[in-house]
Amino acid sequence: MDLERGSKKPSAAPAATMSTSTLLQLRDRLVAVQPIVLRASAVLATAVAAAVMGLNIQSYTTVVAIVGTRPLMQTFTVKFRDTPAFVYFVIANAIASVYNLTVLLMRRLILRRRTATLVVHMLDMVVIMVLLTTGAATAASMAHLGKNGNLHARWNPICDKFGSFCSRGGIALVSSFIGVAFMLVLNLLSAATKPNVAGQ
Repeated sequence: MDLERGSKKPSAAPAATMSTSTLLQLRDRLVAVQPIVLRASAVLATAVAAAVMGLNIQSYTTVVAIVGTRPLMQTFTVKFRDTPAFVYFVIANAIASVYNLTVLLMRRLILRRRTATLVVHMLDMVVIMVLLTTGAATAASMAHLGKNGNLHARWNPICDKFGSFCSRGGIALVSSFIGVAFMLVLNLLSAATKPNVAGQ
């Protein structure tokens, strides 16, 4: 009877179904894009950390003695290679950046194989727990020592003389910890979602 009178009530159900399916498709696309965005952000953060620390160098000239009336000047240069912790930091962030970039470039191949997805998930754990976290932690401990010194060991702080070096090192540390956060979220997301999304 309603159809004979021209009522449009039956068409409301298919429209609601269509909008629900469209929302579900949009949600699935966003879930699929999240790992890509997180991994690309991790690439950027770790690459910035490695580059800033790797190019970090500063010279400081001061008077070390006075011969007669003539001051004797000496130039001191500090660079990341002088501290093994900073060398490890640069290597760890460079490896993490190259690894994430490789996974991004090969993600279509990885998604086709469940074994490859599991391997990527395990490597994510190694990269985040072993490389990035330990690299950032060791560099942060050396940065704290450089800024505050150690009164018990009578090690003087150097950041009052090498301010630019310390500032750039701080930027690299912040960028690396941001990379750690991105990798942590990516790892939690890949563990919580279905396997075919984990390797993206």
